[in-house]
Amino acid sequence: MMKKMMKMMTVCLLILSLAACSMEPPSWAKPGHHKELKDMKIGLSVSTLDNPFFVSLKNGVLQEAKKKGMKVITADAQNDSAKQINDIEDLIQQGVDILLINPVDSAAVSSAVESANHIGIPVITLDRSADKGKVEILVASDNVKGGKMAANYIISKVGKDAKVAELQGTPGASASRERGQGFDSIADKELNIVTKQTANFDRTQGMNVMENILQGHKDIQAVFAQNDEMALGAIQAIKSSGKNIIVVGFDGTDDGLKAVKQGQLSATVAQQPVLIGEEAVQAASKILKGKKGKRRIAVPLKLVKEK
Repeated sequence: MMKKMMKMMTVCLLILSLAACSMEPPSWAKPGHHKELKDMKIGLSVSTLDNPFFVSLKNGVLQEAKKKGMKVITADAQNDSAKQINDIEDLIQQGVDILLINPVDSAAVSSAVESANHIGIPVITLDRSADKGKVEILVASDNVKGGKMAANYIISKVGKDAKVAELQGTPGASASRERGQGFDSIADKELNIVTKQTANFDRTQGMNVMENILQGHKDIQAVFAQNDEMALGAIQAIKSSGKNIIVVGFDGTDDGLKAVKQGQLSATVAQQPVLIGEEAVQAASKILKGKKGKRRIAVPLKLVKEK
């Protein structure tokens, strides 16, 4: 029995040793191997390419990298934190010189950021931050400010003390926390938030969650959804109910802006995902040249509302 236990412990130690070694890239793949920007490789880890917003963000990265002659290796985490960590390990193994990470979960991604830190690969985060590890620069909109913009707009449309539902994004994502923080800082005092429920930034979940909300809260006057995908899902549920409820989204995706133009979505707090991607590559170029810049690059927001 003792021999078996010793054997199992030896195997476990070997597995742990191999796992640790797997994070160390081969000598040819270590950062700093190249000198010219055109020889540099960017590793881009995106939370999900099922969301049009992040497709636009990726396109911004690709466009700006192409101008600079830099190669981009993209990985789609498919809204799976464990997959994202594996993706980042794989990007490190492929010898990227810098990592651009759009986290699925700000806490979960921290271990991958720390792994990159350990071997000297700089990290830039896009749209969402990482809770731990050294991040050179965060390129994002001011989500707190955007949440406040949404709250003030709803007050202007339905008045103070109106009954409001809030559809929240992925738990653990900094964007969810910050947009909610901004919205609640005003809505908690000026509006009556009757329910807050998570729909994970997903359109189908937004529709399903909204259907359930309407069952229990028939007198809701407005909805704040922390992204356009959830807002568009909520609109589908509201249409089926026959009610007249204003919906405000966040992101300014093509579908969101189209819905505002058609009078379906009352407003969206529009980000500029392409610009976020472009700014991230410009920041990466400076870092790879040894220059230091701002710790945060704020990309402007704009409230787009129905006429």
